[in-house]
Amino acid sequence: MYSPIEALNCDNCGIEAIEIDSEHIPKHLKSLHLNDNRINADGCRELAKLLQGGGAAIIDLLLNNNKIDDDGVAILVDALQNNTSLQILDLMSNQGIAAEGMKMCLKLVNDVSSITATLQSNRTLQELNVKNQNDQNDMLIQQHINKAAHINAENGNDAEAAGKEKVIETQLHSVKRAGLARLQGVTRSFYSEINPLPLPEVLALAGRHHGQGELYVALKSSIAGVISTVNRKQWLQQQRAHHNAIIAEHRIKVESIEAELAAIEAADGPDAADIGSDSRSSKRRRA
Repeated sequence: MYSPIEALNCDNCGIEAIEIDSEHIPKHLKSLHLNDNRINADGCRELAKLLQGGGAAIIDLLLNNNKIDDDGVAILVDALQNNTSLQILDLMSNQGIAAEGMKMCLKLVNDVSSITATLQSNRTLQELNVKNQNDQNDMLIQQHINKAAHINAENGNDAEAAGKEKVIETQLHSVKRAGLARLQGVTRSFYSEINPLPLPEVLALAGRHHGQGELYVALKSSIAGVISTVNRKQWLQQQRAHHNAIIAEHRIKVESIEAELAAIEAADGPDAADIGSDSRSSKRRRA
């Protein structure tokens, strides 16, 4: 069923349950305000249908002061993994959201478990307000969320640029990365992903953005791993492939030259070939 509605405000309407027909997603709905209701995890499961399928293009979703807990947050976060439309999500004043739910939201916008995960973290959300900053830990997590969302906003529609900036700002900054890793329960080292061969370029990038102090920290923390993991065999194989490519390129050039000479001699005719042959024979006799 076609619906031209683009904005729907249902604040403070006593809503407890929501049912959304997956086959009739309101594709024109861009703004949905559901503040000050009693929506819980079951309601989040229905709202997820607006975020992960049906071609919906909802831009802002306000769920301030409902009954959403960490389970509800997990449902919304899962729905937003591949969402490319939602820019604003407000979950403030949902007392059921604890530190775990906040961490899930942080991981959504900046997952530091790997470089690939950081690059593929949600790059569309420009505002993600999760919880009132009543204590220091909540404030710290919200600040990290705000920073990632701000990077998304700065880069607009350039998702690739947003991902790269997050890598530079967090993965290549050892102090920030360590703090985020603790919050997200990440124990593996970022440097374990890096092929040691391009490591100097990675360190140079860290130095350009974070100064020589950060470059020193990165080098100091990585040098043992570099020494133990540099693969001499792999390096030799790469060198062999490189030189074989050069040899093949020169072989093609020689074959091209030979073909062009043969074409010229064929155009000159047999007499010219004989003259060339006689000339060469004469030179050999004189020698």
